[in-house]
Amino acid sequence: MSTETLEKAKSAIPVRGFLDIKDIAIPQGEELVKAILKLKEEKNAVILAHYYQPGEIQDIADFLGDSLQLARQAKDTNADMIVFCGVHFMAEAAKILNPTKKVVLPDTMAGCSLADGCSGEGLRKMREQHPNALIATYINCNAETKAESDIIVTSSNAETVIEALPTDRPIIFAPDKNLGRYLSKKTGRDMILWDGSCVVHEAFSMERIAQQLADNPDAKMIAHPESEEAVLKLAHFIGSTSALLNFVEKDDCQKFIIATEEGILHEMRKRAPHKELIPALVFDESCNCSECFYMKRNTMEKLYLCMKYELPEILIDEELRLRALKPIEAMLDLSKSIK
Repeated sequence: MSTETLEKAKSAIPVRGFLDIKDIAIPQGEELVKAILKLKEEKNAVILAHYYQPGEIQDIADFLGDSLQLARQAKDTNADMIVFCGVHFMAEAAKILNPTKKVVLPDTMAGCSLADGCSGEGLRKMREQHPNALIATYINCNAETKAESDIIVTSSNAETVIEALPTDRPIIFAPDKNLGRYLSKKTGRDMILWDGSCVVHEAFSMERIAQQLADNPDAKMIAHPESEEAVLKLAHFIGSTSALLNFVEKDDCQKFIIATEEGILHEMRKRAPHKELIPALVFDESCNCSECFYMKRNTMEKLYLCMKYELPEILIDEELRLRALKPIEAMLDLSKSIK
């Protein structure tokens, strides 16, 4: 491959989101897996992957986890390069925690509807309207939004964090109104909610799920708290991504209807191969599961190119990084008791 071809591919990253190199032979199948593992060793890299990633990426990852688990791994790694297989805000958080390490993401267009719908400017305006309020922000947001927050939460630690905040101050919760509403009920804290939601978790159809439950009376339904309230009312168990995994693995029930992103089923089948797992149905009757198209932008081929050329790289202004670091560290300190 010529230098000119590579430079052209690099210059197109802001538009395409990834290295799109036409005239390079990318290994396939088992050879692709071997090539990625070889690059990992050569570059002293660590591959972090979220449970919603494609199954083949989950299988090759050094660490697989939810947002809280991956933030911890990113903070504690000794690798020189962090290869983050997730969405943009997750890789950004890894860079915030590791300014001296190179952080790369296979596709920078792997975004998030929650992150896209909440801005630092918007939070500043809410703080002006509620000057005594504390801002607790879900980790599904960009660095600018984190920088305007007092503390960050994940679905795993949100209840613990909210309960630890001073009761004499109101709370602004952003950007997920469904998670915020759920936390208000769980903690008894009234919160001022940003009007945002996850397009994946809002795609579930209460009517179709109710029919699934009627057709499977021996099944338990489990749901992520980003889902709408009507769906959560049907659930036998509500929990974070990691909590849903643990519930399926340990509960005596042999059949589950799963109301969260379908990528989690890959790890669930590994942990509970003898149990029947049924994706909760969405409004779109042409699709039988809820899939995050952002998460699925990452592929093994993009991962290979990302590691080979160490691009796209996540870079953050240092002043912004330091401001965003404070609420993340506050979260990690409060979450030490959560596995």
